[in-house]
This record gives sequence, structure tokens and C-alpha cells, in this order.
Amino acid sequence: MGYVPGPNDPFYELMQPPPDETPAQATARQKRELDAQRVNDKIDEEIKQERVQARKGRNVIKVLLLGQSESGKSTTLKNFRMRFSSDEWEAERDGWRSVVQLNVVRSITTIIRVVEAEINGDAPAESDDDQSIVTVESSDSESLKFTDRHQLLMIRLAPLLGVEAELKRRLGAGAEPVQPTSMSATPFDTPQEDHNRRKRLPEFSVRSWKDVLEVGNRSGLHGSTSAASDADLPTTTIAGCKDDMRSLWNDVAVQQALKRRKLQLPDSAGFFLNDLDRIATRDYVVTDNDIVRARLRTVGIQEHRLLFKHGPWDHTKSGKGSGWEWRIFDVGGCRTLRSAWLPYFEGVNVIIFLSPVSVFDQRLEEDSRVNRLEDSILLWTSICSSKLLSKTQLILFLNKCDLLRRKLKRGVKVAQYLPSYGDKPNDVMAVVKYFREKFRDIQKQCSPEHRSAYIYPTTVTDTEATALTLESVRDGVLRENLAASQLI
Repeated sequence: MGYVPGPNDPFYELMQPPPDETPAQATARQKRELDAQRVNDKIDEEIKQERVQARKGRNVIKVLLLGQSESGKSTTLKNFRMRFSSDEWEAERDGWRSVVQLNVVRSITTIIRVVEAEINGDAPAESDDDQSIVTVESSDSESLKFTDRHQLLMIRLAPLLGVEAELKRRLGAGAEPVQPTSMSATPFDTPQEDHNRRKRLPEFSVRSWKDVLEVGNRSGLHGSTSAASDADLPTTTIAGCKDDMRSLWNDVAVQQALKRRKLQLPDSAGFFLNDLDRIATRDYVVTDNDIVRARLRTVGIQEHRLLFKHGPWDHTKSGKGSGWEWRIFDVGGCRTLRSAWLPYFEGVNVIIFLSPVSVFDQRLEEDSRVNRLEDSILLWTSICSSKLLSKTQLILFLNKCDLLRRKLKRGVKVAQYLPSYGDKPNDVMAVVKYFREKFRDIQKQCSPEHRSAYIYPTTVTDTEATALTLESVRDGVLRENLAASQLI
């Protein structure tokens, strides 16, 4: 109801209708007053809603997962969702079945092409001398030959080429692969034309996980024994090829060919191919570890929301329904995608930056002139130096400690690639400590304002250890944001 002045109100006389007002004029005046009151009420309601949203906005935390391609960003996001969004995680489980199958089949068909090239005597394709590969131990002292048995394996495994195409069709939903032609080392650089890019087929990619998992769940081919019928050709074919796939992967001559051609397989290839007895079956059920290791390149921005209730770290008297919403964004780490990061820096509260510590002897897939560790340091420096991000909380995961351990056990010397490492021990603890100090020094020297960076050594494929790390990250982030919003 509108304001009605009393007789003693100084505005009383001004608010009275004119003494000579006609009935028509009175009707028009009253209509104007009602219209004005409706506008006023609408403005009041909008202001009220804005205040409500502003109060809610104080409990929203925007988190960016940053790092180069294959640094572990998507795996970290999976761990977040598995730990803190279990209902959605379970609902999507069956949708990952085709993704895991594609990982297995893609690794096998890649090996098949290498063996065929070896048998045909084709020259090895260009590759970087320092690319790491997933291999089993074999002796280089003798040259092993391919035999008729290998030829027969190629013939028996040929149907997997069709399975790969079918799985890509299902998961890609007809999307055309895009090969970007420009790159930028950091999100703050102007993208430059890539004149030195390798001539290679673009890696199969999808726009987002959500689309793929929805397709997988709608297909009706997952999560039941009925999926093993002839209608599900990929599952039936993969199960039928299990023994031949195992023979190919464990063959010493094949492993020597992979090493000779310096083929780089995804880190997860060994995990899946060493577990074919479980995965290559008609009643295969996807596990958490399978999902965490399943690689599916995305070219879009992944956004997921997590809700946290107030916990023991919150000493406020919060009302019913209160809590925190985390909006986590996973952006593509390839140099061809980094220019898309910049718009997501606005209003970001936390950056979780992943730098793999095992890549000191590797080079970027998209630019073989660039060492992967140098690229990661360049990215970290640009993030720490940005005035736009000067108040953003920084968390660093020194990731892939398991691969570092494996590499050092093979005798790879860090000092050979990093002269500044000197004569420090060539073991995991010493190497991680060295990297921790280097990255921390960069953060302290480059940050426009004083702040701390929280650094964790991680292996994000280890779900149990990562769960503890993420709980520590969650509690630390929420404490800082509670303090920043003056809730404590």
C-alpha cells in the first residue's frame, strides 16, 4: 500500500487533488498514481532480490583448475566430484563405460599401427628423443623379429579398428574435430599463428563430459548384462579380442618396437591394458579408478558445482540452509586453448594450478620445441604476476609424483636436464622439495601483493590420498573465504 500523508504532514497540501478536478481528471490521476505505485513496488522488489542474491553471492566460491594439457586438471575435478558429489557421480557411472572402452581400443589400435609399420619396414615417424613411454621391461641387447604369429595377431585384432570408429561416433555425437592454427604460451599473450605445428591428425575430443555421459546413459547399453548382446557390438568384440590384446601388449618384440619408435602412450594405458581380464568382458562394471584414469580430451570449458555445508572449521551461527557453493571450472590446457582462459579470471577466488613434476625431460605435444617443465613454470609465473589475480588464493599441486618415482627408478638423472639441480639426491623427496622451493620463490617474487601459496605433492590418480588432500584444500579455502567475508 502506498504512503498516505496525515494532516500535519508538510506534504499534505501537495498531495491533495486540485479543488476543481473533474471526475475524468480524477480517474486519470488515480490511474497515474497506481501506475507509479506499481513501478515503485517493482523497483523495491528488484532491490530486495538483489540484496538476497548479494548475500547468497558471498557464499559462492569460484575455482579455476589451470595447468598445461595432461597435467591432471580433469582428474582432479573427477576426484572433487567423487568425494563431494557422490550422488551425481554414481548417476553418471554407466556413462563412462564407453569412454574406458575407447581408451583400451585406442591404445591397442595405436600399437597395431606401430607393429604394421615395423613389419612393412616404414621409417619411424618424427618424435622427440626425450618423450616418455609406457613400457614393460625388455632387453635391448638383441633385436627381436616379428613372425607369422604377429601377422596373425594383426588380422585377429583388425575388428577393433571398426570398434574404435563406432565408439567415437557414439561419444562424439557427430562432432567434427577442430585443429586450431594459433597458440599462446600464456593466457595474457596475443595468440600467434602456429607455423611450426606438426602435421598430425587431431586427437579425438568432445565438447564436454556432460554431453558424453548423457549420451552414454541414454543409449541403454550400459550397466547390465543385456549390454553383452550382439546389439552392443563394441562390448562383444572387445571381449572376443581379450586374449589377443593381452598377447600383443605383453609381447617383448612389440615393446621393443614401441621403445624404438619412441611412442608416447597416455599415462593410463598401462593401467587399462594390464587389467584386460576385468575390463574386456561382456559384464564389465566401471570402477572409480577406471573413471579417474579414463582420458577424454575436451575442447570446451567444464563447469561443475559442489555444495558444502558449514563444518567444524566454521564457528559462525549460520542459519538453516546456509553453506558454500563451489563453482569449479576446468579449462583446456593446450597452448591452442589458453587464450580462452582470460574471461574466467574475473571474480575468481581460487586457482588450483597443476604442474606435473615428472615432465622435466619431455616436450609439449603441440610444440616440440618447448620443454614441458619450462612451459609449466612460464604459466605459473604469468598467473602469479597478474594484477588481475593479485587477490586470488593460489594452490599448487606438484602432480604425477608416481610417474616421477618410476622415471627415477629407471635411472633418469634430473641434473642431466636441470643443471641447477646440481648434486642433490636423485630421489623423489629431494626432487619434489627442489620443485616446491622453485615454485614458491616464483610466487613470492612475482606476486603484486603479499600472499601465500599452498603447495601439495600429489598423485591425483591415487583417489584415497587425493581425497585427504582435497579435504585439506576445502577446509583451507573455506576458512580464508569466511575470514574475507567477515563471517568470523
